[in-house]
Amino acid sequence: MEKKIEIYHNPHCSKSREAKQYLENKQIPHEAILYLKTGLSAEKLKNIVGKLGFTSPLELVRTNEEIWKKEFKGKNLTEDEILQAMAENPRLIQRPILIHENKAVIARPTEEIEKIL
Repeated sequence: MEKKIEIYHNPHCSKSREAKQYLENKQIPHEAILYLKTGLSAEKLKNIVGKLGFTSPLELVRTNEEIWKKEFKGKNLTEDEILQAMAENPRLIQRPILIHENKAVIARPTEEIEKIL
């Protein structure tokens, strides 16, 4: 059986809801991970950064979030410190992230999902 797509989902985010609805409409097996409740380890985030093909974990950060502006903006952070900041403050993580096997996308726009199918 084909591995399910993992969707790191925030039900309060319209783009995340759109991505989940896209999967449901196409009857694509998936598992929604409510990362704001469960959290993600720095190691898991590092793995996701790699699957996304990003050169830095900073590319995964929502830099417009108030907590980033107050706590982290303008600081010379290491990659590990950025990963730890996201692990401790999951609101900083871009969304929605979809992972299928060794590929991942941030599904904005929703059509990005096609790249991992």
